[in-house]
Amino acid sequence: MYGIPLYDLAWLVVALLCAGAVTGLLAGVFGVGGGAVAVPVLYELFRVTGVPEEVRMPLCIGTSLAIIIPTSIRSFNAHRSRGAVDMAILRQWAIPVVVGVCMGSLVARYAPEALFKSVFVVVAGVSAIRLLFGKDSWNLGLDMPRKAIMTLYGWLIGVLSSLMGIGGGQLSNLFMTFYGRPIHQAVATSSGLGVLISIPGTLGYIYAGWPRAAEFPQVAALQPPLALGYVSLVGLILFIPTSVLTAPLGVRLAHAMPKRKLEIAFGVFLLLVSGRFLLSLLP
Repeated sequence: MYGIPLYDLAWLVVALLCAGAVTGLLAGVFGVGGGAVAVPVLYELFRVTGVPEEVRMPLCIGTSLAIIIPTSIRSFNAHRSRGAVDMAILRQWAIPVVVGVCMGSLVARYAPEALFKSVFVVVAGVSAIRLLFGKDSWNLGLDMPRKAIMTLYGWLIGVLSSLMGIGGGQLSNLFMTFYGRPIHQAVATSSGLGVLISIPGTLGYIYAGWPRAAEFPQVAALQPPLALGYVSLVGLILFIPTSVLTAPLGVRLAHAMPKRKLEIAFGVFLLLVSGRFLLSLLP
């Protein structure tokens, strides 16, 4: 089909369906949008399906950003209807976040794979430490900082999120809770960032990966119609249905566990992912 061996195509389809199911389950358990879970799952999947290391990580990140689009839009609309979103913060962050995403996507066109892994290791590691050892007394102030700092942080969220393949929730939650905002408001406001990050991020990774895909004509997972640049279309199509089906099961598991146990479980998961990518960086 399209010059791709049917065995390779069938294996990719089955693997993506299973990966989507695992991602939905873990995302439901840990209460995240899926990017922090989807990237490491996709990485292992593309490794066993023969995607070269030079383009494996950006392919995971671009696909993750595309997967986040529908879920972030749905989540933002639901939170906004409940009046939980701080629109003032979202408006302040909108332009710098989009600028940061565009810059991160441009970097993705030329950056080595080690950069993507390093960003994931640092951000996931810091988030894990916060989850495992953080206390309510850890804060930087009782109110949000000045406009200049907000603009800088919005830009940083955009850059790092586009290099990690996440919707920005981990970063913005960390920032807002450090300044005394309730976690529920932080989560709701972060859902709006997912929309601002995922759409331009997906377009940016299509642009960044288009010339790179031409360098690997033998890799089916990188070629149209299975992919556009660094976005796996078959991954996008097959990930969403199975992740939606298994996410409610993960939510039920989450509600059966105490909040602290969930924080510890997700912190350990992020540490394992950080360790996995850190080991792959070593010579």
